Amino acid sequence: MKDLNVLIMAAGKGTRMVSSRAKVLHPICGVPMLRLICDAARLLQPDGIIVVIGYDADLVRASLKGSDVNFVLQTEQRGTGHAVMVARDLLEGMSGDLLVLYGDTPKIRHETLRKLLEHHRGSGAATTLLTAETDDPFGYGRILRDASGRIEAIIEEKDATPEQRAIREINPGLYCFRIPPMLAALDRISDKNAQGEYYLTDIVSIQREAGARIEALLHEDFPELQGINTRAELAATSRTLRLRKNQELMARGVSLVDPESTYVDLDVVVEKDVTVHPMVTLQGTTRVGEGVTIHSGCRIRDTVIEPDVTVLDSCLITDSHIGHGATVGPFARVRDGSSVGGRCRLGNFVELARSTLGEGSKAAHHAYLGDASIGRDVNIGAGVITCNYDGARKHATIIEDGAFIGSDCQLVAPIRVGRGAYVAAGSCITQDVPPDALAIARERQNIKPEWVKRRKRAKPENDKLP
Repeated sequence: MKDLNVLIMAAGKGTRMVSSRAKVLHPICGVPMLRLICDAARLLQPDGIIVVIGYDADLVRASLKGSDVNFVLQTEQRGTGHAVMVARDLLEGMSGDLLVLYGDTPKIRHETLRKLLEHHRGSGAATTLLTAETDDPFGYGRILRDASGRIEAIIEEKDATPEQRAIREINPGLYCFRIPPMLAALDRISDKNAQGEYYLTDIVSIQREAGARIEALLHEDFPELQGINTRAELAATSRTLRLRKNQELMARGVSLVDPESTYVDLDVVVEKDVTVHPMVTLQGTTRVGEGVTIHSGCRIRDTVIEPDVTVLDSCLITDSHIGHGATVGPFARVRDGSSVGGRCRLGNFVELARSTLGEGSKAAHHAYLGDASIGRDVNIGAGVITCNYDGARKHATIIEDGAFIGSDCQLVAPIRVGRGAYVAAGSCITQDVPPDALAIARERQNIKPEWVKRRKRAKPENDKLP
């Protein structure tokens, strides 16, 4: 919106979180909570966003890296009014409105912020605040109104009388100010209160005494406005936003067998006609293509899954790419930039690390494939290992198109198996295998006839038959 700026307070530590990290850095559905309120504000298309930082300032900056925000450092946290004071140099000379938000209120929807701004501009008020009613107002400032119902002031919990603490209408801390009169009132607030801080809420009473118009918009959904102060509240908010995300997915054609037990991060993209079974976790920047089925117990992070893939139970897939029509699992692990080609079969207890599996290839059972480049239509037998680590460095294994690797083979890297070559089961391969060749690297079978009968006839003290 034109002539709109946003200021977000994110300087505090959040002592009730009992954490060494700043409160606004704690993730909700895979995203730092501060980013969620920034995203909601950005949807209003303001002229600018100012974030007031303090504790863990460098990490808070990094959490919003690449975003179009201005940071202001509040080295000493002396209240909400003081947070606006430190941003004064940026606000001086601005006209229009300032929307003031908290960085620990990630459930707020941009529709709610738009409603507040539209009410503010429609009323012509100097200040408009969003209020709510609750049966448990502990910790919140109370809204004081005169006999005609107009707002007189906001009294903080620690400064309130017992009668004032009984008031159910509270101040969650969302404001819309006209900037010039706000700056004028900011000069008049003081720290003469129980906490020795500068309260932004004092602007309301200062402007009211000066005859300015103060508006309040009562919001019916108090939980949406609640901030996060404890780990329990963090978990409750995560659940709320997770279920909100799941509802959005289902509305777009995704089948979640049990939404209550499905965990999808906010940045994850899932296309229509995907089926997700219970106890699946999709994290980070994962993208799931149309027609995919993901069975129970899987965790997938920062991975692209192309259409029509089947991921069977209990797979762990991270930082990888799964091609069209492939099948993975059960109990498979794919990691560290690996790529599974189209129509591949990656079976139970197979691990793929920093490797590529070409289109149509399969590794059906119990294999470790590390630092391997595997071509098209390759068969990897059960129990195959690429021996990629010599104790100091990792080495590559190359298996060309159409090769067949028998069960229980070790390929000691660096090594290349040529196009169409066969490696016999039970072989330990230490030299390159030419195309279309058969490689056998094992001891010749030795059979000793009648050995068992002779052993049984032997005396116990002489039980050492050749």
